Amino acid sequence: MLTIDGVTKHFGDRRVLDDVGFAVGRGRLTGFVGGNGAGKTTTMRILLGVLDADAGTVSVDGTALRPADRKRFGYMPEERGLYPKMRVAEQVTYLARLHGVGKREAADRTADLLERLGLGEHADDEVEKLSLGNQQRVQVAAALAHDPEVLVLDEPFSGLDPMAVDVVLGVLREAAADGVPVLFSSHQLDVVERLCDDVVVIADGRIRASGPQEDLRRQAGPPAWELLVDGDVAWLRDEPGVTVRDFDGGYAVFEASDAVAQSVLQRAVSSGTVGSFAPRVPRLSEVFREVIR
Repeated sequence: MLTIDGVTKHFGDRRVLDDVGFAVGRGRLTGFVGGNGAGKTTTMRILLGVLDADAGTVSVDGTALRPADRKRFGYMPEERGLYPKMRVAEQVTYLARLHGVGKREAADRTADLLERLGLGEHADDEVEKLSLGNQQRVQVAAALAHDPEVLVLDEPFSGLDPMAVDVVLGVLREAAADGVPVLFSSHQLDVVERLCDDVVVIADGRIRASGPQEDLRRQAGPPAWELLVDGDVAWLRDEPGVTVRDFDGGYAVFEASDAVAQSVLQRAVSSGTVGSFAPRVPRLSEVFREVIR
């Protein structure tokens, strides 16, 4: 487990991180989300040892990290970190070798990664001749080339089409299945919602929420329900204990306790055909807006 505990950072008189703490579990994909200037990149740079924290610790499985330990990390920066004139396979192999991987193993690992990422046919292409999406996939391969024990990725899905997102996700899930903690930042809340086990929300340099995504979504706001009937549900507005959020003919979203929701369902069944009735779990975007207020 990768653990960040009590990390604080100042740039001059400005405090950019304030007692930041969260954990990235082994075998789990953790999304790190926040607006521009929230503190995501600074946190990641401290994780990687590029910046020193003014206070706090970073540890893996309870052991504080030393500079040499970060060689076990795989990192993908948001900015392009590739040599544009170098051929794809040559570059990934070279980066694996810089991490101490043997020549044959580095070549084999590169070939395997490029195939899994859908880049096998581009192995001999120069990086600058690839599409931006394929360059992004090469960066993912570079982060994984030395079989890292921890993965830290800054906006890995930026510029990828839905098919490419699924391909990259498959590779990251395989790494997580091998016990690697995977942390990635993203502005794409819909992507984070679809892909992540856990979510960490940061705003103004402070952690506002963290934990399993489903828990965060269920804890956001009062219980809400969706009801669809063959008819009109205007009567809902007069039901005691019900607050109607959205209403359109036979469809409604309303807030109510479990007991009140069940009485609403009974009335709906007695009044006609119920197409659907279910709890409404907030979207991650709703959770995000709520916690950063």
